[in-house]
Amino acid sequence: MTPAATRNYFELFQLPPLFQLDLDQLDHHYREMQARVHPDKAAHLSDTEKRLALQWATLANEAYSTLKRPLDRARYLLRIHGVDTREEDNTAMPAEFLLEQIEWREELHAAMALKSLTALDSLAARLRTEMNSLLSSLATLLDVERRHPAAADVVRQLAFLEKLGRDIDHAQTELEE
Repeated sequence: MTPAATRNYFELFQLPPLFQLDLDQLDHHYREMQARVHPDKAAHLSDTEKRLALQWATLANEAYSTLKRPLDRARYLLRIHGVDTREEDNTAMPAEFLLEQIEWREELHAAMALKSLTALDSLAARLRTEMNSLLSSLATLLDVERRHPAAADVVRQLAFLEKLGRDIDHAQTELEE
């Protein structure tokens, strides 16, 4: 089988197509695959076989990276179920969520103005709690209820929060320097 014929990352690693993955199993299967297909192992092979090994290694790296990260894993699951998260063009969010985003952004700017790492740390902790709650909801929507359009809504919310998390991390780094 060629890498192009392997369409499903879960099948590649012999894992069930679920949001709640056993990450230790994912790591184990990834290491096994890398041991088999790493380009260094193909150094003595023909150019065609080297190219195929490189394609397999590239696919394994891409699949692993996607399945390892919860938000990417959710996006991938939705994609294989034919659901587009439409993150680029669908910014409709619940009003309560949007108001919370505004408040958190204001807190971020206030913490930066005050140069307060304590305030940033507190905001980051609250953000992690909120993200964990949404990830738990996402697991239920994807693995139990199979409500893919509703899961896409949660993915869009998580994308907003992930961006806020990166902004908080950046602000913390700036203040620590």
